[in-house]
Amino acid sequence: MASEMSLLKPVSKFCPKFSPNTIKPNSPSHFTFKVSSSATTTPITTKAKKAPKQAPKETLLAPRFYTTDFDEMETLFNTEINKNLNEAEFEALLQEFKTDYNQTHFVRNKEFKEAADKLQGPLRQIFVEFLERSCTAEFSGFLLYKELGRRLKKTNPVVAEIFSLMSRDEARHAGFLNKGLSDFNLALDLGFLTKARKYTFFKPKFIFYATYLSEKIGYWRYISIYRHLKANPEYQCYPIFKYFENWCQDENRHGDFFSALMKAQPQFLNDWKAKLWSRFFCLSVYVTMYLNDCQRTAFYEGIGLDTKEFDMHVIIETNRTTARIFPAVPDVENPEFKRKLDRMVVINNKLIAVNESDDIPLVKNLKRIPLGAALASELLAAYLMPPIESGSVDFAEFEPQVVY
Repeated sequence: MASEMSLLKPVSKFCPKFSPNTIKPNSPSHFTFKVSSSATTTPITTKAKKAPKQAPKETLLAPRFYTTDFDEMETLFNTEINKNLNEAEFEALLQEFKTDYNQTHFVRNKEFKEAADKLQGPLRQIFVEFLERSCTAEFSGFLLYKELGRRLKKTNPVVAEIFSLMSRDEARHAGFLNKGLSDFNLALDLGFLTKARKYTFFKPKFIFYATYLSEKIGYWRYISIYRHLKANPEYQCYPIFKYFENWCQDENRHGDFFSALMKAQPQFLNDWKAKLWSRFFCLSVYVTMYLNDCQRTAFYEGIGLDTKEFDMHVIIETNRTTARIFPAVPDVENPEFKRKLDRMVVINNKLIAVNESDDIPLVKNLKRIPLGAALASELLAAYLMPPIESGSVDFAEFEPQVVY
């Protein structure tokens, strides 16, 4: 049995082997790495015959469940109204989704339960949180895509079918992750989540920005972890990571589809408002991931990664990919950008300490005010950094290719 100490070896540096020359993305819940809040409170035992179901806690940085203006969506994809829709491109994408490269990929074996039984102590709990966050994120994508597929069926059958096939992918991912939780004698109650979770409303263009980034950043997270563990197998402490290479190609195909959707709606890309919103969503996604991951450094150390180096690699690569379509992106390779992220981590940790303290609510609120203002100030300063002008609505020749 692997001990906790053997799994938490000194962190290996995240080296430059993860470069555009060695990892070829195509394009990418969903945020992805959408992460949920916190540790589960369900007792973990290896003797339980049936996995108890639970709902994850909800916090400001938790994965969001989204809804949108479906009537506006129907108008955007009405071929009689929108002459920018490239039906040939969507038909080609549909055939790609129908091929279903990962139809037989997510097949479990006895390694899963054996590895889960070996994970004990704090690292076991960390993996439970990882599976819970990831499952919630994928499930949120499934719900949104399924509803879009249903609502657009009459307006644009091709686009509707692509959404339905993307919901298939997300459901497959969520189910695979929930099966992983069963190795730890747990399970998320996805039916309860559907009914009880709060839904965040985004206008269609914001759905495009957010989900495109979510899928892209999901790709870079998955492929980077996969490549790292392939090169450092001593950190391969749970077999789910072996599935990440093919898995992340689902994320890429989803991202390709959203880039096609945005090209079909040039008003979302070609004016000054689009530049402001693009930078806003990039910053929101990058900061949320960085703050979340810095709360869970033990997970990344457990698989041999330096959390901040890993996150900056993912942010930089996601930003470079996003710059192909977004009209403006933050200058994340400016050293000052990382310094601002690190200052946000310090402030966020102080906010967490206040929230977890035994102070009365009034005292907590008073302590939160200056910390909240400091965090907002750092966010605003990061947003106001000179951006990188980028993007093109005519960039098909630069689309990366999937390598299977």
